[in-house]
Amino acid sequence: MDMPMDTSLSLARGTAAPASIPAGSPRVGGMERVADDKAMLRAAADLTRDLVKPRPAIYWADLIASMVVGYGALAVAATSTSTPVVIVAGIMAMLGLYRGLSFIHEVSHMKHASVSNFRLGWNVLVGIPLMTPSFMYEGVHNLHHAKTRYGTVEDPEYLPLALMKPWTLPLFIVVSALAPIALLIRFAILSPISLLSPKLRTMIVERYSALAINPQFRRRAPEGEAKAYWDRLEIAASLWAITLIAITVTGVLPLRAFVTIFVVASAFAVLNQVRTLVAHLWENDGEPMTVTAQYLDTVNVPPPALLPALWAPVGLRYHALHHLLPGLPYHALGEAHRRITAELDALSPYHKASYPGLPGLVSKIARSTMVRR
Repeated sequence: MDMPMDTSLSLARGTAAPASIPAGSPRVGGMERVADDKAMLRAAADLTRDLVKPRPAIYWADLIASMVVGYGALAVAATSTSTPVVIVAGIMAMLGLYRGLSFIHEVSHMKHASVSNFRLGWNVLVGIPLMTPSFMYEGVHNLHHAKTRYGTVEDPEYLPLALMKPWTLPLFIVVSALAPIALLIRFAILSPISLLSPKLRTMIVERYSALAINPQFRRRAPEGEAKAYWDRLEIAASLWAITLIAITVTGVLPLRAFVTIFVVASAFAVLNQVRTLVAHLWENDGEPMTVTAQYLDTVNVPPPALLPALWAPVGLRYHALHHLLPGLPYHALGEAHRRITAELDALSPYHKASYPGLPGLVSKIARSTMVRR
């Protein structure tokens, strides 16, 4: 299923920016109304035109290496009797599988012909085994990049967390630990049953078939080729989920190994939720925003920080830059950031989206929730 990139903020592809909001406009919720900085937008597009082509060798090598580490370490963690070995292997498994899973973001953006069979390979290696097939993000994530949807009630990936009550932040993180159980129920139980109930099927498609954080988001049912591809992936994921339960119940897969798998899966689900928590400032209360305002509500965590390579892998450490140039492949974002940083003067808003690390970002959003009460 090809994602409709024409609705994205693809400045690298020459998409026009929305009309600027005049400087000095009043505040809306937690966000200042920000006019588009045309110099920044132009520089971002002009300096990166030669970086838009994906490099298949990098995609495949990175994905395969991530899954070899992830599955290999998971096997060690699930079978070892040494507690230190289980802990170290479990951490390695979490990081490897998390990196591999993060490629769903690239799958949702790429033109699939540019990296032949990568979507299929990703689903076979990651999407189906981890019960997060690519249809859970394709056709959903692009709405987050739509010019008039970002930060609004129609954005599936946005909540004004910074404007909400302080207890929402720990709840936002803790609930993600249940994601593996929710996915197992969705594919092993609800998906087969929904074949007998049109109402249940509609509910599953609308509410339980998207990697979204906005509880008001309702997904539209797929059509045509997209539906056929969705159905194939869903059948495969359901068969795998049912098989996983069956081999555990019958003892083919030891209960200890099953628990280890789900602990590791819960761990990288929580890690991803923490990354999501700091991917934006979450200060918009639902009003449409200019491209520059969207950029400033989003976060880059560039070098020299080292840890973001682990907790924000596959280019996610350049999330703000990605919102300016969603068409750039992940392996080009570092070079793009260096070029743009060197080109724009110190007063450019481009520099204001860069932060030194995770602790400061978590502290910033936590303070925001308490100050606004």
